[in-house]
Amino acid sequence: MPLALLALAISAFGIGTTEFVMMGLLPNVADDLGTSVPTAGYLVSAYALGVVIGAPLLTALGSRIPRKRMLVLLMAVFTVGNLASALAPNFGLLIAGRLLAGLPHGAFFGVGAVVAARLVREGRQARAVATMFLGLTIANIVGVPAATLLGQHLGWRATFLVVAVIGLAAMASLARLVPPLPAEERTGLGRELRALGNRQVVLGLLTTVFGFAGIFAVYSYLASMMTEVTGFSETSVTVVLALFGIGMTLGALAAGPLTDRALRPTLYGALAALALVLAAFHFTAQVKWAAMVTVVIIGAVGFLTTTPLQMLVMNKAQQAPTLAAASNQSAFNLANAGGAWVGGLALSADWGWTSPTLVGAVLAAVGLIIAVTAGLLDRSTHDTSRIVARGPEADTATDITSSDKTAQAPT
Repeated sequence: MPLALLALAISAFGIGTTEFVMMGLLPNVADDLGTSVPTAGYLVSAYALGVVIGAPLLTALGSRIPRKRMLVLLMAVFTVGNLASALAPNFGLLIAGRLLAGLPHGAFFGVGAVVAARLVREGRQARAVATMFLGLTIANIVGVPAATLLGQHLGWRATFLVVAVIGLAAMASLARLVPPLPAEERTGLGRELRALGNRQVVLGLLTTVFGFAGIFAVYSYLASMMTEVTGFSETSVTVVLALFGIGMTLGALAAGPLTDRALRPTLYGALAALALVLAAFHFTAQVKWAAMVTVVIIGAVGFLTTTPLQMLVMNKAQQAPTLAAASNQSAFNLANAGGAWVGGLALSADWGWTSPTLVGAVLAAVGLIIAVTAGLLDRSTHDTSRIVARGPEADTATDITSSDKTAQAPT
């Protein structure tokens, strides 16, 4: 694996830290700016909104910019957004800073996934993409707890200043380690939009929305479940959240090799396992040790879906994968918001603190149904479309997903 993947992982670490750290800093921000915690919760939504808007918008605006330069520019916007958040004098400007910080998120992972896949030889593309996403999972184990602790002791502004410094380090590493990619790889906006309309790409995005919503229907209320049902103290909840992050990392490590070997079967297996383990969590949440084991498994099988979903939409977008890959990040954030909303509906209906686990299981099952339907349609049409690209050191075209072995794999 080339060192350039380290630069992408560092960037992902910074993005993951700033995305999730706000959840732990809401009380501090509310007290400092004189607002309520529910109102401060709009800061989480502002970031997610930035991701949804920025993914297609910035990808489209940067369709003619060389990908290495685009990555550096996106991290520059990310850095400015976090610096603006740290210096915001009031709640309204903090909302604006969070929105700005979220804008480059989807576009970065979209462009970064394409770059990562083209930095390695055929048959290792999914592992390269998973390596980039590894920075995101490590952020949940190290970055978010450390940044939360920093914010609680030195003030929430210090957290965003540190994230801005991480952004500067990411920009420097991208400029130093990522090689220039050939100009032939650049595609026009028209081709990117046509690729986004591919039926398999649309089904892949829908799989992301429903499948991943199952995770966030539970994760959004995990702390409350652990205190109200399992019996953990509030201080112990951070350990449970760290276990979820460990599970995510294990899933990311397994996702690369499995996806390179068999994309669709990996996706089917991960979604099926996710539906089952979420349903089981309804019962294991009653026992501390069982709940802790289940949380790790949820993180692992949940994040096992991310790499095959990203590779699937890139593959089916054929020769214009960037916008599709970025749009998949928007789909992940829609899943975040939608899963939390549906899980909240179950709680509001007084179905019990563990009711989001069953809601999540249903959402994951819907994602599995969509994924299997897409696979059957793909087989019936004998779709063998592939992304063709020139590697940075090769003169001949290579496949980004090993000839889409999984399009013909048994379901």
